[in-house]
Amino acid sequence: MNLYQQKINLFFELKGTPESSRESYSRRIHAFINFVQDQHKCMEDITETDIQQYILYLKNEKVLAAGTINNYISAIRFFHTCILAKEWNPKKIPRMKRILKFPVIPPKQDVLSILDATTNLKHKAILALIYGSGLWVGEVAKLKICDICSKSMRVRVENAKHNTNRYSILSEAALEILRKYFRAYFSHTSYKVDDWLFPGKNPKDHIHVKTIKNTLIKQRNRLHLDQNISAHTLRRCFATHALEDGVEAGNRILNVEVVEQKL
Repeated sequence: MNLYQQKINLFFELKGTPESSRESYSRRIHAFINFVQDQHKCMEDITETDIQQYILYLKNEKVLAAGTINNYISAIRFFHTCILAKEWNPKKIPRMKRILKFPVIPPKQDVLSILDATTNLKHKAILALIYGSGLWVGEVAKLKICDICSKSMRVRVENAKHNTNRYSILSEAALEILRKYFRAYFSHTSYKVDDWLFPGKNPKDHIHVKTIKNTLIKQRNRLHLDQNISAHTLRRCFATHALEDGVEAGNRILNVEVVEQKL
């Protein structure tokens, strides 16, 4: 795997692939390689049949959803074509049809109960930003101190999903929580404005996306709420609850020039 990983990392670096996609692809490729090696086969000798068998394994034994399996197929296709330099036949390895479901939009009271139940200030500030600013989990994890502008009440999202840059609103409620968090975690330190707003265990790294997702799941389960509620649900609630409050959700995302100001 180390030899393949070097080639994969080189490709990602040349293409400028986002960190979240790198992690996702590498993890799924690694799982596929382990499956093939358990069959005592050499990676260079794998066939379309081997890939088909792995997809059936994901569907029948791992019982993964169609969307998740399609993510595996995308990773395997990348590995098969870009790393092993082999042809790919989509007629032999089709993507699975997905059954679209209505997203879960819990009532505002449930969202507020999750925020109220979160006693860790860092985690509370993160969840408040996802809900109050409509951020993706990966976006809030990579925010820097200078991305918060209390004067204009904006959150700058740089190198966001799909390599875009944008601004979103900063709610009064989220700002209040952020200020409490900032005083508790930064007021007695020599920070820089381009430091991570939510550092991980290693201050040089931002908080891990899985930590955020697990935090939400923990609170959801503790409150016995809908099991389909996830961290991403808070982002969906951002637009829906805004419409319920009579605010046009589209107007809550701002495309404006960069303004830097610390909390």
